[in-house]
Amino acid sequence: MRWFFYLFCLTSTEATIDTKGFFDYWTDLFRPFPRNPKEGFLPDYTPRDNEEFDFIVIGAGSAGSVITNRLTEVPQWKVLLLEAGGNENFFSDIPIFAAFLSLTPMNWGYNSMPEPRACKDLRGKVCFLPRGKVLGGSSVLNFLIYQRGHPEDYNDWARMGNEGWSYKEILPYFKKSENIGIMELLNSTYHGTGGYMDIQYSPYRHPLENIFKKAGEELGYKWRDPNGEKLIGFSKPQATMRNGRRCSSSKAFLEPIRFRPNLKVSKYSTVTRIIIDPKTKRAIGVEFLKRNKIIRVRARNEVVLSAGTIGSAQLLMISGVGPQEHLSEVGIPSIINLPVGYNLQDHVTFSGNAFIVNETGVTVNDFSAASPLAATAYMAGGGPLTLPGGAAGLAFIHTKYSSDRDKSRPDIELVMGAGSLAGETIGILRSLLGITDEWFWKVYGSLPLAARLRTFVINPVLIRPKSVGRLMLRSGNFADHPRIYMNYFAELTDLRTMVEGVRMVEKVIHTNAFQRLNTKIHDTPFPGCESYLFDSDEYWECAIMQTSITLDHQVGTCKMAPAGDPTGVVSPRLLVHGIEGLRVADASIIPKIPAAHTHAAVVMIGEKAADLIKEDWGLLKN
Repeated sequence: MRWFFYLFCLTSTEATIDTKGFFDYWTDLFRPFPRNPKEGFLPDYTPRDNEEFDFIVIGAGSAGSVITNRLTEVPQWKVLLLEAGGNENFFSDIPIFAAFLSLTPMNWGYNSMPEPRACKDLRGKVCFLPRGKVLGGSSVLNFLIYQRGHPEDYNDWARMGNEGWSYKEILPYFKKSENIGIMELLNSTYHGTGGYMDIQYSPYRHPLENIFKKAGEELGYKWRDPNGEKLIGFSKPQATMRNGRRCSSSKAFLEPIRFRPNLKVSKYSTVTRIIIDPKTKRAIGVEFLKRNKIIRVRARNEVVLSAGTIGSAQLLMISGVGPQEHLSEVGIPSIINLPVGYNLQDHVTFSGNAFIVNETGVTVNDFSAASPLAATAYMAGGGPLTLPGGAAGLAFIHTKYSSDRDKSRPDIELVMGAGSLAGETIGILRSLLGITDEWFWKVYGSLPLAARLRTFVINPVLIRPKSVGRLMLRSGNFADHPRIYMNYFAELTDLRTMVEGVRMVEKVIHTNAFQRLNTKIHDTPFPGCESYLFDSDEYWECAIMQTSITLDHQVGTCKMAPAGDPTGVVSPRLLVHGIEGLRVADASIIPKIPAAHTHAAVVMIGEKAADLIKEDWGLLKN
């Protein structure tokens, strides 16, 4: 297995990839057998210059895959899906390898601008912002966790004037996609069966799972369905998983429909501009680059932009839709003045801590994950490699810093990992997080290897942040990554809430359940924080600012808001204000980030967007 992983890294360095490039080759070679009859490669199609389609969908990610599926249900509609990346492969199927995928060309490779209160001790003093450049988008890179958030998160959207987006109205769309594979939830009113997207537990029962459950019970928390009636509590992660393997949006929504005659998918096709008639203010087509050739295609009905929170905002601005003053700064003629790029929100997590136990075999590390036993178990559909991103437990809590009187709404999530950064020997996880070797050895060098391999982590996640960032262009060229200002912890309440998250983690590890393993924190101070008393609030504030990283949940840069709201970019029907024939449907439209792993919300947005399109074109009743 370890040899396979090194081989994957070597063969994932693409320069120019043809239709059957390295990704396709290794996927063909190593795809698990027997192959699911619903799975198979989407044929690659290269459009003719100025070829016409009814709908052009930009981006085959969590939303774009769903929209493409639902639009091609209408046989008379000819749909083109444009995706900058290529196919998934054997390694992207392995749930525990999720973190490593961000080091491959399946990641766009975005970085934030230097952050004054986050990522301060990471490489380049910037935060890495992985986004999927592959069929399936970020659903191929994420940690597979399926979790929707609190009902009031969506009621907030409706209260902001977005008609049709209350929890009661969007719950059917969550359920429509879902094929719940968890026996005790089959009859739940909160879950659906028969949808394209499989939701399952990892078949592997990690040794810490029951300990985590008992710890929660000691602290007065119930073991819950994290997508059920109540959210506060402890739970086992539900995952976008099929028989122990990743079920990405591409696998779920595109592979089963690959032979629909009205579907055309163009891979390795990087959109460089949406063509908008400046006089009529109508989107009439798309310009994209494929194999070093510019191709233009035309849309009879609509262009649907699903390139993600970063990509969609960048494309709109490059195409002349954005803040007029900013577009003028980078030499782009303004077609319409809209606040594109504002309202950027994300969930940030504090990484770097490690908890040591006194028993071997309780945690997962490089050696156990790369063992022949683990590989054999995975091929049979089980074992530790099926843990979603290595996560073995979730908890949702309400802290004293929450602005909500409703204590059923959490503001901190705890994610328990089966291993930790300290137990990583290859160095790949360090590279993903941006941890330098110098930092790693200063913090963990004093621990013997045997102790490092007996570590796990519980990371607090800030799930209701108050801090807001902004995305801005560097130039009018799509190849130039935008300037991304995340502004993590700009609101100091966010930092204090994270400290409360650390305190909650300490309560968990000090329960009798965890103390049976003599669980203790590794207490070497983080570099740059040695002047503070270890375990003081001031120490944790310093440590959090040193190594906090994104949970890859960026949202909000094309905010949904009703007409007349000056902060809005798209209407509640997801149409770009002032532009005809252009709709945005992805995480960028989210007006306020939910307390959720956002993949679930984005799939729901795709489902609802498809129905809005069908309604607007007379195929569904409002």
